[in-house]
Amino acid sequence: MRILLTGSTGFVGQTLHAALTQAGHSVYGGISPRQTPRNALQVPMDFARDTVPDFWLPRLEGMDAVVNAVGVLRDTRARPIEAVHRDTPIALFEACAQAGVQRVVQVSALGIDGSTTAYARTKRAAEERLWALAAQHKLRPAILRPSVVFGRGGDSTALFMNLARLPAVLLPGPVLDARVQPVSVHDVAAAVVALLGAPQQSACMVECVGPESLTMGQLIANLRQQLGHGSAWVLRMPPWLTSLSARVGDAVPPSPWCSETLAMLGTDNVGDPADLARLLGRPAVHYRQLVATAWR
Repeated sequence: MRILLTGSTGFVGQTLHAALTQAGHSVYGGISPRQTPRNALQVPMDFARDTVPDFWLPRLEGMDAVVNAVGVLRDTRARPIEAVHRDTPIALFEACAQAGVQRVVQVSALGIDGSTTAYARTKRAAEERLWALAAQHKLRPAILRPSVVFGRGGDSTALFMNLARLPAVLLPGPVLDARVQPVSVHDVAAAVVALLGAPQQSACMVECVGPESLTMGQLIANLRQQLGHGSAWVLRMPPWLTSLSARVGDAVPPSPWCSETLAMLGTDNVGDPADLARLLGRPAVHYRQLVATAWR
């Protein structure tokens, strides 16, 4: 297939690009408009500004499928979250419907239902438009909702690994107690390959989660064990300091830590592993094997 992959230079996108290419597809990867394409398979695109379908129609000529893997953690002037998560994806989906490109895979996120954060609200809006186009029989989308994605190159993974190396860590209580179900980035990529490798007659949603959940504190402790270290001191940050640190992060746009991050990381992020296991034809990688399989 000829596949247009947005976010191809990001953490998840790079792994998707490699997996789809290895599966024999021709992958047209999106790059920044400030970059010069090195070949015909690199497509300049700007998710902060390409917010109408007309921007996308020329890029969809000859395509069989679209995979959207673009995402940002928080709103910035350079990458406004409303455009990146909602307006531009919706424009892309509308263009797919006009161009007859029915196969669309949207890499969304687990835990966005019921959340009031801008991240969740904008991700939901894109999903809702996909479902509406599917109901009109204009698209046959697949929505992937991963829990915490683990792999080399991921900012959150690097943070977890750095914390796991410390003899003592101080973390906010809500983050320590929140349950997650980490999934290998390679399993997310394999899920996309599997979805595009088989006929798809209707819209579907897949929770991309590992076989077992655990708290964030337990995850960091287990990563430390996988690295060959002994037990570490895990200290709970007082609520007043947690709130203060998040507000400080709000005032520093480049910082990944802010009030919205606290709200997201302090909420359980778990799901049913059966759908992903069925799609892969095997259980997803267990969190006890993440360092050996997704980090090295």
